Amino acid sequence: MEILFKACRVFTKTQKFRHKSLFSIFFILFSLFSFGQEVENDTTKVTKLDEVLVSAIRVNKKTPVTFTNLSKKEIATRNLGQDIPILMNFMPSVVTTSDAGNGFGYTGIRVRGSDATRVNVTINGIPYNDSESHGTFWVNMPDFASSVESLQLQRGVGTSTNGSGAFGASLNMLTDSYSDKASGEIANSFGSFNSRKHTVKFSTGLMNDHFELAGRVSNLRSDGYVDRASSDLKSYFLQGTYVGKNTLIKALAFGGTEKTYQSWNGIDAATLSSNPTFNSAGIYTDEFGNTRFYENETDNYQQDHYQLHWNEKLSENWNTNLAIHYTKGSGYYENYKEDADFEEYGLTPIVIDGTTINTTDLVRQKWLDNDFYGTTFSANYKKDKIDFIFGGGWNKYEGDHFGKVIWSRFASTSELGDKYYNDFADKTDGNIFAKVNYQITKRINLFGDLQYRNVNYKANGVQADLVDDSFHFFNPKAGLTYTLNTKNNFYLSYARANREPNRSDYEGGNVKPEKLNDFELGWRYVSSKTQVNLNGYYMLYKDQLVLTGALDDVGNPIRTNVGKSYRLGVELDAVFKVLEKWSLMPNITVSNNKNMDFVFDNGTTLEELGTTNIAFSPNVIAANRIVYVPLKNLQISLMTKFVDEQYMSNVDDSASKLDSYTQTDFNFYYELPMKKVFKSIAFSGTVNNIFDEKIVSNGADYGGGYIYYFPQAGINFLAGMTLKF
Repeated sequence: MEILFKACRVFTKTQKFRHKSLFSIFFILFSLFSFGQEVENDTTKVTKLDEVLVSAIRVNKKTPVTFTNLSKKEIATRNLGQDIPILMNFMPSVVTTSDAGNGFGYTGIRVRGSDATRVNVTINGIPYNDSESHGTFWVNMPDFASSVESLQLQRGVGTSTNGSGAFGASLNMLTDSYSDKASGEIANSFGSFNSRKHTVKFSTGLMNDHFELAGRVSNLRSDGYVDRASSDLKSYFLQGTYVGKNTLIKALAFGGTEKTYQSWNGIDAATLSSNPTFNSAGIYTDEFGNTRFYENETDNYQQDHYQLHWNEKLSENWNTNLAIHYTKGSGYYENYKEDADFEEYGLTPIVIDGTTINTTDLVRQKWLDNDFYGTTFSANYKKDKIDFIFGGGWNKYEGDHFGKVIWSRFASTSELGDKYYNDFADKTDGNIFAKVNYQITKRINLFGDLQYRNVNYKANGVQADLVDDSFHFFNPKAGLTYTLNTKNNFYLSYARANREPNRSDYEGGNVKPEKLNDFELGWRYVSSKTQVNLNGYYMLYKDQLVLTGALDDVGNPIRTNVGKSYRLGVELDAVFKVLEKWSLMPNITVSNNKNMDFVFDNGTTLEELGTTNIAFSPNVIAANRIVYVPLKNLQISLMTKFVDEQYMSNVDDSASKLDSYTQTDFNFYYELPMKKVFKSIAFSGTVNNIFDEKIVSNGADYGGGYIYYFPQAGINFLAGMTLKF
């Protein structure tokens, strides 16, 4: 224990790490602490202490928060290479999109109309959202679904968590639990657009009843539906676990590398009609007047995560969790720029044959090299009527932004290795929270949650060349749950949330932090054949940073503060076991999402537009799954998703609107038990968009009629086989 505390102190004082050395430190600490424990031969009393990793931020039916869980078993039926957002597509209030059009590469998620920068994501309680952009880049963790034990999506503010505030939802993921027995898996899948996934997993099982090593390696490739929107993705997951009578220690290393051809430009309406797969990224005209595409117009990034978790059951009433973590990220965008100005790249005009040259064709790289590290902790006390959690975290981000010109038709006075910009960012984020569930009476449960969060952000290269901001956020939450009987449960809650602007917001000009008051009212019904969750919400914002519809030059959405705005809606999701082998799983969200007294800057004057619709916020989102289980190990599903029309800007321009669409997918999963060599062989397959609908799930509106669309693939398939031994 003493060793671990000393390691934490050293960790928080150190300013720079290198991922290879930290990887070694984690496993050395793991070994020292593990072998220093008294040997316990009886592990039968060990509860699944893995759950403590996320217990501080997860909820159950006693908590007045609306949520949906997705288990490893449910993920497995469709885990054929597509990103986690795509696997979540049929959850309530969720809309997903894919730049490449087929769920590989860059994918995105919106919940209740809020984009991914406003969905707080944690992995084992560790923040995953990028500290500066607030985005979640799933492309950096390809095939991560193969290492997820379960995930929980809390809609609305939810409960206090680590990282940035949840303004649409919070998504927390728990990675693979340890296994008692040795096992292995080899999974391969193939499909449309030359898509394929190859995965190998292993577990030693508990050696000497205490130690387990487990891991995964994956290789994914896809050409994408959109022209040249290819992905070359590799990832790994390695875990060492020590299990004692009351102790669980996990050392994890996971990450991935990606090379993705850029496809974030979109296409205009005419091209959407005539050539929907066209991709303008990398297009240029050579010196002979020929139209060409630069072959390396790509995004290249590597991200490695290291986590060390120590869970201890101190008594029948107390559980604790302490974690330290480190993430190393490094990579770049590469672009061909035609007729670029010398001045923008720090080049000096030159004279050739009496002609002054001040523009040139060039190839640039925009680099990001960052370090993210910190600690999280929690303590949980349970006894009789009270369930109390105290926790928090401290995290540090250090990022270097710089640009290089790696080729130029006219190099001027540049030297190899010159940087045409060299910026930095430094951010610290600390929070503490306390939560309590108290059973006032047999039927009434009181929930309270208080969080204080402090954020300090300093960066250059943005508006006015320097940002130096500090934020102090107080986020109270409270609610009641009333249990009428064993089948019916009602809840009412209020939650306050605050968020700081991201880097792109500062680049856009004067910007303010956001505030949200979230009111939720719900009913849960559970019987042997029926589950129903009905939830109403009213989310009242001040200075909400809404999407303008435009994107910057590297595909990031541009946002702007609006004075007051709200989201008012009703969510219904259910499970009906119609017959012994048939189940229906519908959900629907009906909402009204408005800016109040919206003022639009048209470039010359300010227009008062009054009440307008919030961009990318459809009024109806609905889904249904029909599941048929004709045999014990065979499941057949028909899944349908409907997304209502949505504006791409906040000015209610009828030309700036995405049409409603319906997508229907077919899925099957069959696991054949074996007696020799393999434990089982699992076959799975998905036919996406079986009715070949023309779907446009995302777009961009730059104003002045410059509107672009991101089409999704028509009918396509993925099929795979998994050997388990």
